[in-house]
Order: sequence, then structure tokens, then C-alpha cells
Amino acid sequence: QVQLVESGGGLVQTGGSLRLSCEASGSIFRINTMGWYRQAPGNQRELVAMITSDGTINYAESVKGRFTVSRDNAKNTMYLQMNSLKPEDTAVFLCNDGGVTATSFRRPFNIWGQGTQVTVSS
Repeated sequence: QVQLVESGGGLVQTGGSLRLSCEASGSIFRINTMGWYRQAPGNQRELVAMITSDGTINYAESVKGRFTVSRDNAKNTMYLQMNSLKPEDTAVFLCNDGGVTATSFRRPFNIWGQGTQVTVSS
């Protein structure tokens, strides 16, 4: 079984920075795609940034130039450095991993973390 734990959320003023972490643990053979999503009250969940095992990165247009996603494969951990934060960035940030378990059957997995709240005050 694989679990994800996010951390690093909090309250910050407009223009401030936060760094989120998402650590995967459990029976992991390989993590292919790691992604950050966010969901604000009344809004649909949206992709913020995604990074694949070969380093391909995609960002939502609204965060390009402000957010940076990275991953440490040795630690099964993904990071999201968020700079120049705006009130409209306020949301619950969730991470999502897709990969293969280390069981004998090499089962695929796709799991979500519990989310971490990011609040940007004006």
C-alpha cells in the first residue's frame, strides 16, 4: 500500500512564499507522474503543476513564472515552491502520484494525499 503526506501549507501575505512537500511511502517500485492540484471552495479541482519521471514539467498558466515543481526520486518526494503568492492562490493543495508498487505483481497505483491548506491574505 502507498500513502502520500503533504506538508508546508499555511497563512501568508500577498507576495509571500511557501514551499509544499509531498512524500510518498509504502511499497513503491517506481513513481511515474507526480502532480500538484488545488481546490478552492466552490471551484473544481485544477492541476497546478505536474512532473514526470523523465523530468517533463507542465504548469497551469496562472502559476507560470511564480511556482516551481521539483522531485527527489531517492526520497519519493515532490516539492512545490510558490513565490509571489496572490489571494486567488488560496486553496487546499493536494498531491497525486501515479506509479507501480513493489509487490510481486507490480500493480499500478494512483493515489491522493489528504491536502494542505494554503491561505494568502490581501
